[in-house]
Order: sequence, then C-alpha cells, then structure tokens
Amino acid sequence: MSSIKIRTKQEDGLTTVRMLITHPMETGRRWDDLAGRTIPAHFIREVKIEHNQRLVASCELSTAISRDPYISVRFRGGKTGDKIRVTWADNLGNTDSAESTIG
Repeated sequence: MSSIKIRTKQEDGLTTVRMLITHPMETGRRWDDLAGRTIPAHFIREVKIEHNQRLVASCELSTAISRDPYISVRFRGGKTGDKIRVTWADNLGNTDSAESTIG
C-alpha cells in the first residue's frame, strides 16, 4: 500500500493536486528517553509531481517539515483523465510513488 494519498480538482483551467504523505519526518534532534539517545534523522528530501510524464513541480524538503506532510500544487494544462504521478525520496534511500487521474 502506498504512503501517498492524492486528490485532484479542476477549476477555471487550473488543476490542483493535493497529496498527503505518511512519513515520520524525524529531525534527528528529538531525544528518546527509553533508548537514552536521540532518534536518528529520517525525513523526505524530495517530492516530484508529474503530469503525463512531464515534471510540473519538484520540492526539496528538510527536517523543518512536520510528520505526514500535506502538499498542494496548482498548474495549467491538465485535462480530465490525464495521469498524475507523485514520487518521494527520503534521506535513508527509501522511495514511494503513487498515480492518480485528474477527475
């Protein structure tokens, strides 16, 4: 199951892509009392949004973003039935992607 939930909306020639990504987004500065050490950094570095295999947005994230980030992007040129693909990569080398169609 994907960690990404995608919703799309078309209005006045603009396509809005909203995504919710399930990810812990650890800064590497939080203390774990049980383990007696800091929790290692684990955060999304990059998010890419593609429309019909054309990159429409690329976001670089850092430890400043909270757990389970919500991202919204608007662009022109989308049509009903077109493919949207969202991909992320984190600092530990993990990746995920999800596809949706514009509704």
